[in-house]
Amino acid sequence: MNNPFDPGHIQEEKAEREARRLKLRTNLLIAIFCAVLAGFVAVLYQTQIVKGSTYRANSVVRILQSEQVNSVRGDIVDRCGRMLVTNQVSYNVELDTSAMGADRNHILARLLDICREEGVAWADSLPISKTAPWTFTTDTPYSYQSTDDEGEAVTVSTPLGKLAALAQYKWLDPDTPEKADPSAGDLLADMCAAFRLIDPKKGEIPGPQEREVAGVLYELYLRSTGVNNNAYVFARGVDITFISKVKEHALAGVRIETATTRRYETSYAAHVLGHTGAIDPGDEWAHYKELGYPMNATVGKEGVELAFEERLHGVSGTRRIEKDQDGNVVSQEWSKVPAPGENVVLTLDMALQATTEDLLAQYAARQEREVGEDGELEPVKGLAAAVVDMSGGVLALASYPTYDLPTFRENYGELQTDESKPLLNRATHGIYAPGSTFKPLTAIAALDSDAITLREKIECTGRYYFYPDVHPACWINPGRHGMETVTQAIKDSCNIFFYDAGRRTTIKTLQEYARKFGLGEYTGIEIPEAKGRMAGPETNAAFDLPWYDGDTMYAAIGQGNSAFTPLQLANYVATLVNGGNHYQCHLLKEFKSSDYSQVTETYQAEPLHTVDIQPEHLAAVKQGMYDLSKTYTMARWFDSLPVEVGCKTGTAETSSKAASTNAVFVCFAPYDDPQVALCLVAEGGDAGGSLAELAAGILAQYFSTDSFLSDLPGENVLLR
Repeated sequence: MNNPFDPGHIQEEKAEREARRLKLRTNLLIAIFCAVLAGFVAVLYQTQIVKGSTYRANSVVRILQSEQVNSVRGDIVDRCGRMLVTNQVSYNVELDTSAMGADRNHILARLLDICREEGVAWADSLPISKTAPWTFTTDTPYSYQSTDDEGEAVTVSTPLGKLAALAQYKWLDPDTPEKADPSAGDLLADMCAAFRLIDPKKGEIPGPQEREVAGVLYELYLRSTGVNNNAYVFARGVDITFISKVKEHALAGVRIETATTRRYETSYAAHVLGHTGAIDPGDEWAHYKELGYPMNATVGKEGVELAFEERLHGVSGTRRIEKDQDGNVVSQEWSKVPAPGENVVLTLDMALQATTEDLLAQYAARQEREVGEDGELEPVKGLAAAVVDMSGGVLALASYPTYDLPTFRENYGELQTDESKPLLNRATHGIYAPGSTFKPLTAIAALDSDAITLREKIECTGRYYFYPDVHPACWINPGRHGMETVTQAIKDSCNIFFYDAGRRTTIKTLQEYARKFGLGEYTGIEIPEAKGRMAGPETNAAFDLPWYDGDTMYAAIGQGNSAFTPLQLANYVATLVNGGNHYQCHLLKEFKSSDYSQVTETYQAEPLHTVDIQPEHLAAVKQGMYDLSKTYTMARWFDSLPVEVGCKTGTAETSSKAASTNAVFVCFAPYDDPQVALCLVAEGGDAGGSLAELAAGILAQYFSTDSFLSDLPGENVLLR
């Protein structure tokens, strides 16, 4: 019997326990090793067998790219927060031929088939007809240097138009024989051969489908060589049905990209708002490149869109993207997040702008009817209106005829050749003789320079006899106004009074006051404008005309070579009736953050200078303008308004023909506390008084209850 206390027995049991522990550890390590090995095998199987082909393809063609991304453009709203221009999301089709490989032509042909099925238009500027017989669609000549049969340098001119960059066939295969003056058919055949669309060795001739594919490849070629720096967008604004078909056919290299386009919430103020477009190659691209714009950025081209471009545009972003073998985006991350543009709040009152434009159109239509009935009168060629407040803020700026911004691109060719010049902003670029609307300025200049006095009377005998050889008549000739003070002369618009007052004042003083009131000077408005001109020796010299002392008479009544824009005339009246504070005209009221949560900058109106007008002189001139508004021809329009008005008519002759005149009209209101001044011009119009009805309609809108209430937000309305 073993003794449990025997030292040998104790040692034997201890050894057995150690052996069991070792065996357990060994088995545990073997199990862990087997589990890890099984995991490795599973991962390798998943990587190499299950997804091996995918990873292999991605490892070969996955491309890492960095691209700039346009920011969201800011909105444009009017002074009351009415939306004028905003953005809408659209879908564009872009092409990446590097992902198409050898199937490029087949993929493009199928894409074009889908376009035809869905009625989607695509970008194609190749100036060759879409169907045979092939002809050039532009006659624009392109000249380049070549050599004749004897090796002498010659100049070749060919009507290739936009194909100028492809001249001399430098872009074709080296084996393609150069043609000095190819026909459209020859050029198309050579293009199709170079693009592997036809096999010239088999005598194949390009058909309509080859022509379509060639047009797309031509667009891509222009961008690959830097002839056109704008990114090629194959189609814009495609719908979901089209997108679904493209996805269904899994066309490699055909990408659907989201984009924002401008949406116009108003059909008015086309000349003011302007439009956007792609960056033009050359100086414009160099300018925007320095500002960090992407090559495919959309920028303002005219109007407010251009004037506040950098604030509206925001800051472009940068993202890194990975693409697979089909050109699809596998992953992306932002290295710089784009910042949206600010929103621009204008001084425009869109309700007033709409009323003004509608009234101009109605006036033109009425004149057309009267011309048809009379048979002798000429129709109005164009109209313009400018409405400003007392600090130069532009409340309305209208030009007739006008155009629609949403269809501007489609109708651009027609608009450009239209004889009525709808693209011309007559309110800022039309320059017109002011006629008698200049007489209040002559009165202030004569009074403040002591050339005349308030109580002085000048006799109107029907003709002015100061100069022995020139005896200009008053506008009522035959007839006379008799003895007139300055106030009476403004009401009656007496030429004789202002002939004499202007002569005494001198042309130098008249020019000085015109400059102080901003006539013949840029108003400073943010959109392009004409400068105009004030009559004088220098102006005549520019026209190669002599200057005579008697010319001062005509300058004093707004004739001669004086010509100003409607905006200048409206701002001149505002400067006059506000007591002489001359402000820069402006469309900007303020900038707001992209979410409208805060005002980032407010326009601060400060007078450029102050015209020192004696209060009694200003009162006399304003009284004459008020008295005119109470005459029979004016009172029938203005008496129904809730405010009193001061006004001045003008009829400016544009040629020796009696019927060839421009009608000009200026006014301000209220008479005792002026808030607004306006100018109306009708090219080829009758007397200035014919525009009084339009002025009354504009003022009625401005001072209407609805207009005041539109400034106040209603309940549950987001404050902009």
